[in-house]
Amino acid sequence: MEKRGNRREFTGTVVSDKMDKTVVVMVERLVKHKLYKKYIKRRAKFSVHDEKNNCKTGDKVVITESRPLSKTKRWRVINIVEKAVSL
Repeated sequence: MEKRGNRREFTGTVVSDKMDKTVVVMVERLVKHKLYKKYIKRRAKFSVHDEKNNCKTGDKVVITESRPLSKTKRWRVINIVEKAVSL
């Protein structure tokens, strides 16, 4: 897939893969508190398009912005950084 424009990219963990061609990815980031100057963890969940259903729960993935694909999907999986350990 070619790179188009200046699109945001995040790295997160797949928390749900129960839908067809869609995974839910949780992205954690550190934000500095304005008053107390301490770092706080912020989490966000994104519905992400996974065309080939490759992602499983626990995988680390890189996602990027895209055009709206459905009511809630505005992100795509670029690649899987690390596969989850299955027992």
